[in-house]
Amino acid sequence: MLNKRFKYNFKEQTSSAPLAIFRLFFGLMMFASIIRFWANGWIKKLYLEPTFHFSYFGFGWIQSLGNYTYALFVICGLSALFVAFGYKYRIAIITFFLSFLYIELLDKTTYLNHYYFITILSFLLIFLPANAYFSADAFIRKKQYKHIPKWSIDSIKLLLVIVYFYAGLAKLNSDWLFRAMPLKIWLPSKYDLPFIGENLMQQNWFHFAMSWSGMLYDLAIPFLLLYKRTRFVAFLFVVFFHVFTRVLFPIGMFPFIMIVSALIFFDAKLHHQIINFIKKYILKTKNTLVLVNDFHFSNMKRKVLLALFGVFFAIQILLPLRYLLYPGELFWTEEGYRFSWRVMLMEKAGSTNFKIVDLESGTYFRVNNADFLTSFQEKQMSYQPDFILEYAHFLGDHFRKQGHKNVGVFADSYVALNGRLSTQFIDKKVDLYQQKASFKHKKWIRPFSSEIKIKGI
Repeated sequence: MLNKRFKYNFKEQTSSAPLAIFRLFFGLMMFASIIRFWANGWIKKLYLEPTFHFSYFGFGWIQSLGNYTYALFVICGLSALFVAFGYKYRIAIITFFLSFLYIELLDKTTYLNHYYFITILSFLLIFLPANAYFSADAFIRKKQYKHIPKWSIDSIKLLLVIVYFYAGLAKLNSDWLFRAMPLKIWLPSKYDLPFIGENLMQQNWFHFAMSWSGMLYDLAIPFLLLYKRTRFVAFLFVVFFHVFTRVLFPIGMFPFIMIVSALIFFDAKLHHQIINFIKKYILKTKNTLVLVNDFHFSNMKRKVLLALFGVFFAIQILLPLRYLLYPGELFWTEEGYRFSWRVMLMEKAGSTNFKIVDLESGTYFRVNNADFLTSFQEKQMSYQPDFILEYAHFLGDHFRKQGHKNVGVFADSYVALNGRLSTQFIDKKVDLYQQKASFKHKKWIRPFSSEIKIKGI
């Protein structure tokens, strides 16, 4: 009996409307994000102005396209629009995934959790029949599919559950729960908010209330959305939570992406109502296409896709746990920190300066970071070990090319974490130019002088 309850039927069909609405809103949100990015001048600021770009390990071959970066954003934006309309969907979503991925890999400085979420979600959408219903492709072929495999919708739900749940587990640490850090640093700065800025944002109890409610929200919300009786109230919480965090913090389109993504949990009735509204008031048409009952993958294709999805979700579940392979405090070393849904958990500030040493004579000179990095890049570099190492190698190569001999690169680095006093971060005696980038533990990071107790993940 228990086996039957937990056995998943991969042949079960469900309404195709939720996936169609998800595709539409996802595409429109991505298109709006590209327009916003361009309008704010961030293409030039983040990708054209820097003379040096920080790369992800193994992806140093991804190079800036110069002014052609604008063309890359045009391609990404147009493909997002095509995804929304469901026109040439398969080509459009692959193009969007590849162009967005290339943009993300151009410079590690711009890493955000929600960019990673968009990347893996768009990869997932490549393999789903999101154009089966209410799409330009359906209009062109003059038929649409009423039903699609249920697992295609449930895979998106599963990804959202993983994102929320891991974000909640990550908040189970003593800094977040018992020191209200880093919210105690951030919230008082919002004194200019109407009504609540001078009152609530300055209160110690409110900082703790926000910390605990944020943890409980992330842990509970995916399951409340899954359960039909609590779904509507849960969605109201989703709207309130993400709108409120958007007011408090500059996190771009992410809150709105999560709000519309939560609609996937609702029954098909709501999605049909949205489609009918769009048809009546936006498209102003009553045209209906021939409905074909079910969309089916061939047995071979279904098995291949399910195997692929199995690997995909295994990676998503295991990747946030890789920090367990490293010694030391995760928030300090950041080894295994990225790609693990640790959202807004720490406030780090650093000061990292370099000296170029002639290892034979002992003579040295100091580097002005502003000669090579933008202010944003320098801020990110100052407290992230892999950034520091990559920049040290860049400096070593640069000055060797200028004719300097026996080059050694040493860092004078101090970092403060979640309101603690600034302490030495990098071993001053280690020549970083001789250290190789790898996934191994970086022994040249100084031990954390404090302790963060309780670990969710």
